[in-house]
Amino acid sequence: MSEIFRCFGHTTLYEEYHDKEWGRPVHDDIQLFEMLILEGAQAGLSWETVLKKREAYREAFDGFDPRKVALYDEAKADELMANEGIIRNRLKINAAIINAKLFLDIVDKHGSFDKFIWAYVDYTPVIGHWTKFEDMPVTTAISDRISIDLKKMGFKFVGSTIIYSFMQSVGMVNDHLEQCFVHKELGNH
Repeated sequence: MSEIFRCFGHTTLYEEYHDKEWGRPVHDDIQLFEMLILEGAQAGLSWETVLKKREAYREAFDGFDPRKVALYDEAKADELMANEGIIRNRLKINAAIINAKLFLDIVDKHGSFDKFIWAYVDYTPVIGHWTKFEDMPVTTAISDRISIDLKKMGFKFVGSTIIYSFMQSVGMVNDHLEQCFVHKELGNH
């Protein structure tokens, strides 16, 4: 039996994320909100750190329901700061609350965050054609535009690099390496 090629996955947690989530199109607003918050939380840290804390985040942030998170007050922010299961950074916690409110504004205006965010890629994943990670961009003109637009609305922790990672994580961009089984599985050319 030959070894399957993965873009990344040096731990079981990473392999599972790679195989089942990364680069696969997400159209559920709750999942999109989760990834937006987790990508912001990851800033300055490894994605593995975030993956290890993901279940604690889901519990602490009410399943990433933006309607609940938008109602968080100072007492709830203090409670989150005391939660050792998540990344305890006041700016990131406050950003999650602010972003939840703005996320809901987008839902009210566009019907869903999904419709809003996927419009940037014409509702079709952008297909990367990479043979090594070193050639992959960390930002693109699209991530720059989304970042600028979200910042104008008041979103926090949405720099172009964070947004590009978000786009990769929710399948707006398929940056699986060409030799990766997921790239082939998704049928992208």
